[in-house]
Amino acid sequence: MGAGLGQIAPPLAGGLSRGSPAHRYCPLPTMAARIAKELEEARRWGGARGLRPLDGNVRRWEGLLLPNNPPYNAGAFRFELTFSPHHPLSPPRATLRTSIYHPGVDAEGHVCQPLTSAQHWVPTTRATQVLQDLLLLLDSPDPERVLRQDLARELRDRPEVFHRRAEEHTRQHAEPRPEP
Repeated sequence: MGAGLGQIAPPLAGGLSRGSPAHRYCPLPTMAARIAKELEEARRWGGARGLRPLDGNVRRWEGLLLPNNPPYNAGAFRFELTFSPHHPLSPPRATLRTSIYHPGVDAEGHVCQPLTSAQHWVPTTRATQVLQDLLLLLDSPDPERVLRQDLARELRDRPEVFHRRAEEHTRQHAEPRPEP
C-alpha cells in the first residue's frame, strides 16, 4: 500500500529516498535486469569462460580469465566481479581468486584497476569493459599500475627475472585453460 496524500513514504534500503537521483536512475528491479543483460553480453565477449552468477546472485559473478600473452597465457585465472547495490552509479569490484605474480594484484587478489575507481567510474561503463580492462592488465603488466612495489621494481629493473618468476608461478597456481 503506497503513501497517500499527506503521508510520508517509507525510506528505501541503503538510505535512498524515492526522490533521490539514484532511485530515479536505476530502481532495484531495473538494476538486476541491467546486470543480467550485461552478464549475457559478457558471455558473448569470449575473453572469459564459465561466467556465471555466484550462488544464484546476479550481483556476484565468477569466471575464468584467459590471458593472451606471456607470462600468464599458460593458465586461466578465476575472478569474481561484485556489483554494488547502487550499480551502475558505483563501480563493481574485481577480485582475482587465483594467486598471480603481478605488480597490479595484491596477495588478497585486489586489482589496481583505475576504470573501477570512484574518480574514473561513469554509469555508462559496461561489465564487459571492466573485464576487458582486467584482461588487458594481465596481458600487459604495467609497473605504473601498482599494488606490489617489489614486483613493479622487478618488472622495471629486471624484466627477464620477473617474466621467469611469473611463468613459474602461473604453472604452479593457475587453473588449466579450458578447451576452446
